[in-house]
Amino acid sequence: MLKRFFILCSGADKNLLEGCSEGEQTKYAGIGATVFFTAVMAFIAASYALFTVFDNIYYASFFGFIWGLLIFNLDRFIVSTIRKRDRIGSEFLQATPRIILAMIIAIVISKPLEIKIFEKEINTVLLKEKNDLALANKKQVANYFKTDLDKNKAEIDSLKSDMIKKEKEVNALYSTYITEAEGTSGTKKLGKGPVYKEKRQKHDASLKALDTLQKNNLAKIAVLEKKSKTLQADLDKKVTETQPIIDSFDGLMARINALGKLPWLPSFFIMLLFLAIETSPIIAKLLSPKGEYDFKLEDNETALKTHIEQNNYQRNLQKQTDASIYDKIYADIKDEKDLYEYKKKGAVDLLKLQSDYYVEKQKGVMES
Repeated sequence: MLKRFFILCSGADKNLLEGCSEGEQTKYAGIGATVFFTAVMAFIAASYALFTVFDNIYYASFFGFIWGLLIFNLDRFIVSTIRKRDRIGSEFLQATPRIILAMIIAIVISKPLEIKIFEKEINTVLLKEKNDLALANKKQVANYFKTDLDKNKAEIDSLKSDMIKKEKEVNALYSTYITEAEGTSGTKKLGKGPVYKEKRQKHDASLKALDTLQKNNLAKIAVLEKKSKTLQADLDKKVTETQPIIDSFDGLMARINALGKLPWLPSFFIMLLFLAIETSPIIAKLLSPKGEYDFKLEDNETALKTHIEQNNYQRNLQKQTDASIYDKIYADIKDEKDLYEYKKKGAVDLLKLQSDYYVEKQKGVMES
């Protein structure tokens, strides 16, 4: 039963192959088994690749099964359409397009399986790329908010600088009137004279101005700091919102690109393995000598071709013979007087009918 199934997979004529030797049947069963297992590998590869896209095992399995059937049908068609010929060059020329198609199929099948085989290594590459993307994203978002944050910081620093400058001015005035009272500077007279009072008034006025400045600037600084916190919160929110996009950076294309960054030799040998599996039925048919099945198939096709050519020749000959006979018949009756009179009478009747119809039509037009 399994042997019959694999023969069916090979695309060979099972009725024709039943009359062949056991070895011939085994050869085509082996070709069919290769076609079948290639389709199974295509199903697994496509299911995994589509699972990375849909993230749903049922969708992935369904479309993977459709892809496996497509590959099975293509492989079966490729193998079944190769015919053994008397010259190896003609066979190779005939098989070249099929070999190219088989190579394309092998590459398409092998790539998702390579991704699965090197999954851990690919995850390492993707992790590094995700980290780089996260850092770049934070930098881009920070640059977006940088102008407003820098402007706020500059205004806060300016307000603080004004307060510090005013404090220094007040401290200097305080030192001036204290030293005047101590007699160590200014008039150098000990005691609280007129100059002391004047300097004390300047200090008090400056201290009052400092208090007003501090109240105003501290209020402004509070508003600016609140605005800075809002901007920072918006920045953090933007980074948080974009992080899931970076975390989901592990689709099929990302994994294929990550696979390309790994050493190429292991991946290349896996592709060669699938290439050998995919092209092995074609190569086997090309290298194997003409067998019993090939002779029987050629005999059936030749017999059918000969039968069709004979039928076409007979139809063409019959057509030419009938044409010659009818030409001779019409030539013989061309001068028959009775036939001439009959044709003439019919032509006259037809002309009369046309004339009467025209007259009636004209009358109708004039009356309306």
